[in-house]
Amino acid sequence: MRESEIAENIKKYSDIDSCPVRNVVARFSGKWSMLVLCLLSENAATRFSAIGKAVPDISPKVLTETLRSLEAAGLINRHQYGGIPPRVEYSLTDLGRSLMPHINGLIGWAAEHFDAITSR
Repeated sequence: MRESEIAENIKKYSDIDSCPVRNVVARFSGKWSMLVLCLLSENAATRFSAIGKAVPDISPKVLTETLRSLEAAGLINRHQYGGIPPRVEYSLTDLGRSLMPHINGLIGWAAEHFDAITSR
């Protein structure tokens, strides 16, 4: 590869405003985000407490932050029902569902290479 090609490839990641990794992928690539998205893709509307039980090593505060971030990115819906106590359910948006085939591809790769990665 020529130096000019390398410089051009590097440039696309250094442009803060138009870099897809910085501006799109970073919104769902947090430690818990993909796990929450996978959980919601396999279940219809899911309550906060059920997500917390499915991912027992996430604190309620971090789960709340993760859900808010995914909602702000347009990947999940939050629906609050009236009543006492109030009930809140989360589900994927159409945008979130369109992301899942790509995440599932990554999950397949991770499963295939799990031993090679974790044994290092």
